[in-house]
Amino acid sequence: MTTATQEETLGFQTEVKQLLNLMIHSLYSNREIFLRELISNSADACDKLRYAALDNDSLYEGDSELRIEIEHDSDAGTVTIRDNGVGMNREDVIANLGTIARSGTAEFLKQLSGEQQKDARLIGQFGVGFYSGFIVADEITVRTRKAGDDASSGVEWRSRGEGEFTVADVERERHGTEIILHLKEDAQEFADDFRLQSLVRKYSDHIEVPVKMPRTEKAHDDDGNEVEGSEVTTWETVNEATALWVRPKGEVSDDEYKSFFKHIAHDFSDPLTWSHNKVEGKLEYTSLLYVPGRAPFDLYERDGARGVKLYVQRVFIMDDAEQFLPLYLRFVKGVLDTRDLSLNVSRELLQQDPKVDRIKSALTKRALDMLKKLARDKEAYQGFWNTFGSVLKEGPAEDSANREKIAELLRFATTHTDSATQDQSLADYVSRMQEGQDKIYYIVADGFNAARNSPHLEIFRKKGVEVVLLHDRIDEWLMSHLTEFDGRKLVDVAKGDLDLGDVENEDEKKAQEETAKAKEELVKRVKDALGDEVQEVRVTHRLTDSPACVVLPEHEMGYQMRRIMEAAGQALPEVKPILELNPEHVLVGRLEGTDEGFDDLARILLDQAIIAEGGHLDDPAAYVKRLNALLSA
Repeated sequence: MTTATQEETLGFQTEVKQLLNLMIHSLYSNREIFLRELISNSADACDKLRYAALDNDSLYEGDSELRIEIEHDSDAGTVTIRDNGVGMNREDVIANLGTIARSGTAEFLKQLSGEQQKDARLIGQFGVGFYSGFIVADEITVRTRKAGDDASSGVEWRSRGEGEFTVADVERERHGTEIILHLKEDAQEFADDFRLQSLVRKYSDHIEVPVKMPRTEKAHDDDGNEVEGSEVTTWETVNEATALWVRPKGEVSDDEYKSFFKHIAHDFSDPLTWSHNKVEGKLEYTSLLYVPGRAPFDLYERDGARGVKLYVQRVFIMDDAEQFLPLYLRFVKGVLDTRDLSLNVSRELLQQDPKVDRIKSALTKRALDMLKKLARDKEAYQGFWNTFGSVLKEGPAEDSANREKIAELLRFATTHTDSATQDQSLADYVSRMQEGQDKIYYIVADGFNAARNSPHLEIFRKKGVEVVLLHDRIDEWLMSHLTEFDGRKLVDVAKGDLDLGDVENEDEKKAQEETAKAKEELVKRVKDALGDEVQEVRVTHRLTDSPACVVLPEHEMGYQMRRIMEAAGQALPEVKPILELNPEHVLVGRLEGTDEGFDDLARILLDQAIIAEGGHLDDPAAYVKRLNALLSA
């Protein structure tokens, strides 16, 4: 019995209107997912009531058998999904069904293109939840009451998904939520017992809350004969209704694992890999971790939703328990069920519990081992790296205990392939090291071409020594924490003195010393001409084609990091570069043979070296003027 009062019509948030329009058209070919999404929402509502009732079991209102019910009316063309979960009050309904309260919404909408196939993938990344009902329904009615509120606190929500919705107060005896889908003409196939049962088994078999559907049977007399007009309706559980993670691994199929991932991640695509593990001993817990195939829109929002779903003895505690995995593994989804925490645990208590740190350490290693196993499939791992590689690069700075494990998982571009594709591991690099080489060399630049064409690589190419080409914004910060791999030091070729070790023979080293001594007077003249614009001037053997290059002190912040920090408004002290001259180059030879214009030519060489390094000139007009004078001489 429901009596509507205090009815008002409200407009959807702008983002909801845009999402509804795109979703209804873009997801047409995958319409059946509406049932999965609505069942998942109902299961979450049941989990939340179970947790809230730990402190106050009167919230059950005498109905503690949590369940989801699905029924249809073929004549009316409706499908109804109801639960006896936590329910909503009027404020909850307006907030949850009228807006998208999720970070990254604006960025998500910017990326939508109007191309149905592409937008379907993007919407799948973002998640659709309740609004998926409009894929099959031209009108939706929601009736709900929050557990613990009185019967007069019920709420009815109605909408055709066209820009506005109506909210009214109703009398509602039962707590929980009921969703009535008024099916479109071309979606009447879903008002069918067999169709609905098959979808429940396909998408929601793993839901721990029982999903029930009505079954009508005729009563029988004592002789076993059907009694006319004595139909009896019973509710039959359609799904497995057992928490998937507590089942033995050998009893769970790959399809069940994939289906469960889509439930907890609200994702359309299959995961790349997963790891199911049960631990017994000092700590007792079961974990099921997944690596998604796609990145969520809030991946780079460090305060976005992340973490695993936490259960204590199969009782749901919280979504997005971020305390159990480090930030650089925030893309990992999954479930943790433990006996070692209190049922009354809160986010604040999790931060203080030493058992949490031990579980976090174990889950981190489990996740890294899962990625190491995935890396055996080069193609699959490349897909992972292209999606999540920049996030994993945060690891060496955040997790010193697992730095070597993370380093094994990193992928880079190198001069071995001269391709921008980051598909070479540090282990690959080490396997190709030259005889006598004891260091791993790298260079950091603003882009791949800037790195590949840097004058600093000239001697390395001549000697056949591989160099790692770094060009992501995070790379210089990464390398400031990743200083060693497999016992070999990682060296920035654009900083400090160049040391090729035993790759160069004694005769080459002796010739370099003799050249440096012979050019002492030239070096002094150039230093005098440039004054305090440079820290030092010296001849170099790292160049074969370029006349000069600039080098920074070994422990100084590089140009890329300086530009990033300055763009963020950070004031940095001035750094004077070291200018290195190629004694074999014609322009350097011209310097030795001239007096008039010496200062201008020296400054041109310095400015060109700074530009080649990706630096910015303080006075570019003066550089152009000097260059024009040189060309016209």
